[in-house]
Amino acid sequence: MSSHAFVLTIIFFVVGLPVVLGIGSDIFKRWLKHKEKQLDHAAHLAADKAASQAVQIERLEQRIRVLERIVTDRSNHLAAEIDALPEPTREQPKLAN
Repeated sequence: MSSHAFVLTIIFFVVGLPVVLGIGSDIFKRWLKHKEKQLDHAAHLAADKAASQAVQIERLEQRIRVLERIVTDRSNHLAAEIDALPEPTREQPKLAN
């Protein structure tokens, strides 16, 4: 091995390799921060969606409670009210000639 090749090899290992590794680690750190921000954003979106779904579920549960109360508490009155409803008039559709 010539002295020039030896010097270039030493310069590469002493200067070049640490510079390349430093730049590579900086790029990797920035990529990790970007991925962390993406995950944070996705977590916030999921939390917002879960909160809105919880509100909708609560509203539907309240409606079910009302319907259950109507069916169980007023079953005799409800049947009488249904029987008292007027019959709908149904007009026969006219066929086009």
